[in-house]
Amino acid sequence: MRADHTLVVAVDGGGTRCRIAASDGDRMWMVEAGSANASTDFEEALHEINTGLEGLAEQMGCPVSALHAARAFVGLAGVTGPAIEGRLRSALPFEHMRVSDDREAAVRGVLGTRDGVVGHCGTGSFYARQLGGAVTLAGGWGPVLGDEASAQWAGRYALRLTLETVDGRLRPSPLSARLLDDFEGAAGIVGFAAKARPSDFGELAPLVTEYAARQDAIACQIMQRGADEISRALRHVGWRPGLAVCLTGGIGPHYAPFLARDLRTDLAQAEMEPLDGAIALARDLAQEIANDRN
Repeated sequence: MRADHTLVVAVDGGGTRCRIAASDGDRMWMVEAGSANASTDFEEALHEINTGLEGLAEQMGCPVSALHAARAFVGLAGVTGPAIEGRLRSALPFEHMRVSDDREAAVRGVLGTRDGVVGHCGTGSFYARQLGGAVTLAGGWGPVLGDEASAQWAGRYALRLTLETVDGRLRPSPLSARLLDDFEGAAGIVGFAAKARPSDFGELAPLVTEYAARQDAIACQIMQRGADEISRALRHVGWRPGLAVCLTGGIGPHYAPFLARDLRTDLAQAEMEPLDGAIALARDLAQEIANDRN
């Protein structure tokens, strides 16, 4: 069998969902599982991957061992260095795999092989430049120390500013009134925040974008602050005029109207999804193994 028709498996896991796909070059199968962040909850990430593989095998009508034997690329949020990468290698069932964080697959999927920059803002966030095949990355350090402009950041920031309206430090808006109503007051917001996971904060982001579209002052303040963070980060990774700018993730494209004018000029559509990038990287691994054996 040619390397480009070898069965490959791709795992694209983030703070909200984990998608697992298999491809034999002609067909693709895919299942969706829950949150898979290797740093936030390692055991949950393993559970979601293994459960997803079982569902994928059932969909394909093959034993799950066939997927374990496939060439696999595993891209997960929370893979912050060699230690956690090695732990995943030991715990995952694949015989041949590459393990990385989820940024590499996202960049490959969004840009393909073209030059450009990516501002990815899903539950978490990161920034990247691809130039001549070389990738420069920034961000992706998680909800406590980073993830600016992410969905969880926007949701958390909305609650923070809502509490400022309770103090009288900020003029209330329809968004802050809505949040106080939904959470039954400031005490409800504080109680929610004490137990909330990043994905829980992220579920509030659609409210922020909805109210920003209505020109709500607090929502627009949040979106402008997030867009400023994106602009700063993309300049840092090496954006220059004429280089494609792709905003991805659930909340990412919503920042476009708030982005710096020069960056808006180069806004471009993503070529594919992060999962497509993960499949391409799994295919690269299959080709490398085939070359080594020839």
